[in-house]
Amino acid sequence: MGTMQTGSAPMGSAPMGTTPPQVTSGSPMTPGGTVVSTPAPVYEQSYIENIFRLNLGKVGTFYFTYENNKEWNAKIYKGVLEAAGRDHIIISDPVTGVRTVLLMIYFDYATFDEPLKYQYPGVIGNPVTRNCR
Repeated sequence: MGTMQTGSAPMGSAPMGTTPPQVTSGSPMTPGGTVVSTPAPVYEQSYIENIFRLNLGKVGTFYFTYENNKEWNAKIYKGVLEAAGRDHIIISDPVTGVRTVLLMIYFDYATFDEPLKYQYPGVIGNPVTRNCR
């Protein structure tokens, strides 16, 4: 059995008085026991504004519902998607150039006549497209 010298730490442990570094579960280690720090992958969440941002410049039809509005309860807008924020989108009429800011709180859904770019969090590249007819 091996003997320990006074003042030294057992092999593979931190010296007395120090704490080992905090590491996340599943962190890779070298054969010598050193933790290899790797940056956490940064994935964008799959929120509607991120899908819209990937598809700026495309023409879409946007459906909105305005509750408790006696003049018009639902409204449909068609235009070029120019900008997308967390709480709004900006579309423009391709003929007149008029830009409209629409609040996402009233947003129901959107349709596009062309394929959309879509990046699901954690997936590299676009998924394989299928012809659904």
